[in-house]
Amino acid sequence: MNIAIVGCGFVADYYVKTLALHSELKLLGAMDRLPERASRFSTYHSVPTYDSLADLLTDSRVELVLNLTNPGSHYEVSKACLEAGKHVYSEKPISTEIDQAKELVALAAAKKLYISSAPCNVLSETAQTVWQALREKAIGEAYLVYAEMDDGMVHQMAYDQWLSESGVPWPYKDEFEVGCTLEHAGYYITWLVAFFGPAVSLTAFSDCLIKDKQTAVPLERNAPDFSVACIKFASGMVARLTCGIVAPHDHELKIIGEKGILYTEDCWYYGSPVYIKKRMRIRRKTFINPLRQKYPFVRKPGGKIGYKGSQQMDFCRGVANLAQAIKTGGKPKLSADYCLHVNEIVLAIQNALDTGAPYQLTTTCEPLEPGF
Repeated sequence: MNIAIVGCGFVADYYVKTLALHSELKLLGAMDRLPERASRFSTYHSVPTYDSLADLLTDSRVELVLNLTNPGSHYEVSKACLEAGKHVYSEKPISTEIDQAKELVALAAAKKLYISSAPCNVLSETAQTVWQALREKAIGEAYLVYAEMDDGMVHQMAYDQWLSESGVPWPYKDEFEVGCTLEHAGYYITWLVAFFGPAVSLTAFSDCLIKDKQTAVPLERNAPDFSVACIKFASGMVARLTCGIVAPHDHELKIIGEKGILYTEDCWYYGSPVYIKKRMRIRRKTFINPLRQKYPFVRKPGGKIGYKGSQQMDFCRGVANLAQAIKTGGKPKLSADYCLHVNEIVLAIQNALDTGAPYQLTTTCEPLEPGF
């Protein structure tokens, strides 16, 4: 399938570096609102460029557009792509406003087009293995989930020296203003909705604990740098998710069940091992056996992905799955209703900084089927 990229910023390198894993995807070109950034991207990756979004959208060869712009531009760019008759795969979230996200999904449906969004790490070998262990009741009945997405005090790190492979600086101003919840909560929310079905309500708290991030360029707004949410799913499962850039790095997922604990250490690694610690009884007390057992992968993870970064994720796996659905007329794993539901959950957590009240979900989605 012929694809094109809008937005040649920090994340675009990750997509291009994993494109080689999916021969069915052919990158025709890319564009960016900053000509110098597009030029650097083009030179490094040997990719043709478009002079403008209009030029890209009038290229009849382009079937699917990857919207890799910053979150504040997702709605505008995706809407233009859909109106031009192009399918869309957007970086997370679909939009920073839930009404806009709903509008895009409705527009795609009306025009018989597909829209999907990142993250696609629910298609990882690790996620699928955790899911299989749950279906096989490897820990008996599952009761509770603890999910962590803490990244340490980023503002104290050398973030101004972080460069993508093609030399794009990490966009710290945008990252701090958007906030870690909107950027990172989806990595586990996608798993939880797949494993346990749609959410029905959540209670969240978020705050900006470190208001002065000591940035060279002043921030225009203080987004939450810490959030915690308790989410109730239609299946009865309850999950607690924390997100932050204050507490030490911790990306562990822990699922507590009647017979033990199922866990993995990092959802950013498609080959992160999955472990079980069994519950044992000695006399009248029960304990968690400190010795862990490795649960077998549903399929062998691929080797090291060829890019520099704090993660090992195949960013194009979701794009390839969407392209296959478009080709066959089927439903992609990351369907529009699923991505919209994840979008709403993440926004509800993010917006707890302003609302501070329980939130009733207004969207739902069809159950996700296991598999890649």
